[in-house]
Amino acid sequence: MLAGTIAVLGVTLGLAPVSAQAAATCRNIDFPVSQGTMHGKLCTPDGADTVHVLIPGGTYNSSYWDIGYSPSSRSYRMVMNKAGHATLALDRLGTGHSSKPLSAFVTASAQARAAHEVIKQIRGQFSRVIIGGHSIGSAMAMIEAGTYRDVDGVLVTGMTHRMNFATVAPVLTQMIPAPLDPQLASRGLDLGYLTTGPGTRYTSFHTPGPKVDGAIAFDESTKDVFAATEAVDTVALTNIVIPASRGINVPVLLIVGNDNHFCGPPLGSDCSSPSALHASERPFFGPSATLTTHIVSGYGHSINYAPNAASYYDVVAKWASSIN
Repeated sequence: MLAGTIAVLGVTLGLAPVSAQAAATCRNIDFPVSQGTMHGKLCTPDGADTVHVLIPGGTYNSSYWDIGYSPSSRSYRMVMNKAGHATLALDRLGTGHSSKPLSAFVTASAQARAAHEVIKQIRGQFSRVIIGGHSIGSAMAMIEAGTYRDVDGVLVTGMTHRMNFATVAPVLTQMIPAPLDPQLASRGLDLGYLTTGPGTRYTSFHTPGPKVDGAIAFDESTKDVFAATEAVDTVALTNIVIPASRGINVPVLLIVGNDNHFCGPPLGSDCSSPSALHASERPFFGPSATLTTHIVSGYGHSINYAPNAASYYDVVAKWASSIN
C-alpha cells in the first residue's frame, strides 16, 4: 500500500529514482512551496510508518543527514532506514537543489513555513511525522512544530535555547559572501548569502572532536550557504522573545555535543550532563511536551560527523519508535 502511494506521489510531484540501499527506496522530490520548490531526498524502507523530516543547519544542505565518508557510522539516513524509519532530508531554501530566492526573503520563519508545506504533502503517507533539525535547522524545526502543530515529535540537535554569542560571533565574522567564494561563486547567489571561508570548517564546527581528514574533506566539499536574515529570527524566536518552542506539546529529543556555541559559560546552557541539560532546557517547551536529552561526548557542533554518531542515532531510533 505504502509503496503504491509513493509511486503515485512520484508521478504527481516528479520524483526521480536515486538508489535502493538497505531495503530502502530513495527518491528525489521537488516539493512546491510558497517561495518556489523545496528539494528533498525521501528514503523509505518497506513498511515504514514513521518519517523523519530533516532540516540542515547553516552552510549545510541535505548531505549533512547522509554523510558519504564512512556512512555506516556517520549517515543518519542509513541508520534510520535500517531501523525501519523513512527519512526526508531537505535542502533549505537557498541551498542545494531548492529554489534560491533573494536572500532578504529567506528567514527562519520562511524556512519553517516551507517545511510545513512539505509536511502537508507527505502527511497522509505515514502514521507518524517527526521533524528534526541541526543548528539553525533545529530553530526552524521548533518554529514549524510550535506554530503549525502538525508533527508527532521534534528532534533538536546542535542547538539549545541559550546561544553562546561569545563563540558564535567569531564564526559569523569569518564568513564570506557566497559570490566571493571560489567553490560557490558559480551559483549566482546574491551577497546576502554567506558561507565559511576555505579550510575553516573544522575549527568552526568540529572541535574538540578528532580531526578525521576524510570526514572534514567531505564537509568542505559539500558546504553550502545560509542567508544572514535566517539568523535574525532564529535568535529572536529562540533566545530573546517568548520562544516558538513553547507551542510544542509533543515529545522532544534534544541532543548536543561538547558544543561551545550553545553550551557552557558565559551564556550557554548547562550541558554538563543529560539531567543538567534537561533542567536548563525544559522551561522552553510547552507544558505537555516530554523532553528527553542526550549528549554526544567528545565532539563539537556538527555531531553527525562524530566517529560515534551511530550511537546517538540509535538513541534517536528508539525514541522515535516509542512515540505513539
